[in-house]
Amino acid sequence: MKNTTNMNDPIRMAVDAAGIATLTIDMPGKRMNVIDTACMKSLEALIGTVVDDPKIKGAIITSGKDDFVAGADLKWLLQDISRQRPAAELHATHTTVSRLLRRLETCGKPIVAAITGTALGGGLEICLACHHRIAARSPKARFGLPEVTIGLLPGAGGTQRLPRMIGVQRALELMTRGNHLTVDEAKALGIIDEVVEPGDLLAAATRWLQSGPEPVQPWDKRGFRVPGGTGFENPGASQLFMVATSMTGKVAGDNYPAPMAILSAVYEGTTVPIDAGLRVEARYFTQLLAGPVARNMIRTLFVNKQAADKLVRRPADVPASRVAKLGILGAGMMGAGIAYCSAGAGIRTVLLDRSTEDAGRGKDYSRRITKKDVEKSRTTAAEAEALLDRIVPTTEYRDLEGCDLVVEAVFEDRDIKRQVIGKAEAVLPATAVFASNTSTLPITGLAEFSQRPASFIGLHFFSPVDRMPLVEVIVGKQTTDATLARALDFVRQIRKTPIVVRDSRGFYTSRVFATYTNEGMALLKDGVNPALIENAAVQAGMAVGPLAVSDEVTIELIHKVARQSRLDLGDAYQALSAADVVQEMVERQKRLGRRQGGGFYDYPEKQKKRLWSGLSSIYPLAAAQPDVEEVKRRLLYIQALETARCYEEGVIMVPADADIGAIFGWGFPTWTGGTLSLIDTVGLATFVAECERMAKAYGPRFTPTEGLRRMASRGEVFFPADGG
Repeated sequence: MKNTTNMNDPIRMAVDAAGIATLTIDMPGKRMNVIDTACMKSLEALIGTVVDDPKIKGAIITSGKDDFVAGADLKWLLQDISRQRPAAELHATHTTVSRLLRRLETCGKPIVAAITGTALGGGLEICLACHHRIAARSPKARFGLPEVTIGLLPGAGGTQRLPRMIGVQRALELMTRGNHLTVDEAKALGIIDEVVEPGDLLAAATRWLQSGPEPVQPWDKRGFRVPGGTGFENPGASQLFMVATSMTGKVAGDNYPAPMAILSAVYEGTTVPIDAGLRVEARYFTQLLAGPVARNMIRTLFVNKQAADKLVRRPADVPASRVAKLGILGAGMMGAGIAYCSAGAGIRTVLLDRSTEDAGRGKDYSRRITKKDVEKSRTTAAEAEALLDRIVPTTEYRDLEGCDLVVEAVFEDRDIKRQVIGKAEAVLPATAVFASNTSTLPITGLAEFSQRPASFIGLHFFSPVDRMPLVEVIVGKQTTDATLARALDFVRQIRKTPIVVRDSRGFYTSRVFATYTNEGMALLKDGVNPALIENAAVQAGMAVGPLAVSDEVTIELIHKVARQSRLDLGDAYQALSAADVVQEMVERQKRLGRRQGGGFYDYPEKQKKRLWSGLSSIYPLAAAQPDVEEVKRRLLYIQALETARCYEEGVIMVPADADIGAIFGWGFPTWTGGTLSLIDTVGLATFVAECERMAKAYGPRFTPTEGLRRMASRGEVFFPADGG
């Protein structure tokens, strides 16, 4: 076999004596193959060779890595689209692969994909353009077109080839949801033609080429029809698109343009020949690239989150560490959830509470989760039993001996925390790190109860811990870099995403989240219809309205936090604008939240919750109601503004952590990219002007910061054009 490329090329090509070319995608220095400029240039050159060289009779496209291709290099893509180039330039650059694949599939030579492992996004689109697809059997392999999850559509022919291959309905389901398929599922749908053992992959590809296959795609043959029909001429297909459009609009609304763009590309593209369909796809793809949503989602959900997962904030000069034994003080919902995640990561976990019954109930939480996982075949019975064996419920502090780290997760009460800190430190080794899971009490103040404040840190988990990916790591005034590094190592060990913030009351996430619930109550006090408040919040992209989420965290807790802050701060305390609403609901109406029977909502048994009818008598509706966009602005902008304050005060050290914390901590809308990305998207000057307007209309809480005014005057942004 003759090699025509060198080992450092992103794609190597070798041609055997029978004229079969093997193109091996193997990008040097990368764990997975991705599509970037170098890959595209190499692909263009080699496709040209395959097409033009008469000695080449057919080609195999495969991978030199365990997986095929994971899609586009999102960091490269982000840097490119953050430059906000003209649409024509974006179109020329990012439709290159689509044009190359079309040239490949129409070259008159048979092309087969020999797929190792996973093929996603552009990787699967390469496979779809081949005349035959053979996958190596692997339980971990996944296939799909998940571009919708980053605000895009498949832009290398996926919206045109997949419906022509498996029918419109299934293709839309996969593309608008971003679902992944196993090897067997992809084979059953017809996306994969053959599944073979890994050692037989290239031989199977060669056998297919030697069988004399016709090198023409079905959609290039005369009389081809999309399976199941499409377009306005087919009543069933027309009805499908009508239903899909309605459902997509209901779920995505105006915030997420990608799902509707996928529907449009498929509807328009499958009613015309594929070359015209590919042009339709390219137009919609370019529109999404040029818009802010894809840029925001790629930056925060993938590029910056991946950097956080890799501990980009970790002090570099501290040796790596692992927790072998963990102690958890408090077996309530938070402590039980931390225990489950830690035991699942292989850590021996001591779960301590006041009574044997309480500690046992904490372990039962893991028992319930593992039981469901076994029933749904997400784990084996043996693995579940091993996880449970690693959780040791106890009431004895001496069982904490030998712990590398302890997480305190008791009630938000200073005196209780003081007691458990002292008892735990009495038996812990001098090298142990002590972490508090407090969500509101300053870490520096709690560290005063510790005999080793340098080893004291905050690890703020979110409920339910087993499903929430974020951990807010809070650095106290005496916390050392070594302690921070070890805490971050633990967060990565249990497969969570950390952000690092400096100590303050409410830290970052609780502080900003409080402005959301407060603004919902302020709107209520202003006479805005509570249904309008809740619906506007959901339409803006928040998972739950501010009144409903106040019920979930309990209005009583909001009241207690405010009371504790007043006691701690004295004359420096500044009450939130809707503090009187909290006081009214707790002290006079005795409506404390969902767990206590009802708050802003009633919760009738076996029925959907409904807004409490008594609200209208306490807060009568104003004669003139605001439009929904104004309610959205109030709810979103107040959170973004408070984030800017946190950044200027040094609580948040880097903008990326602010956005990650907003989305993964309390569910700020993903289309925005996060609170600071929202400000960039709106534009600093516009945001400042809107805040000034709302400050005059609704109160000084909307007054923009001096830092924002300076940034606006200088034309600055939180996230520069390099995508950082």
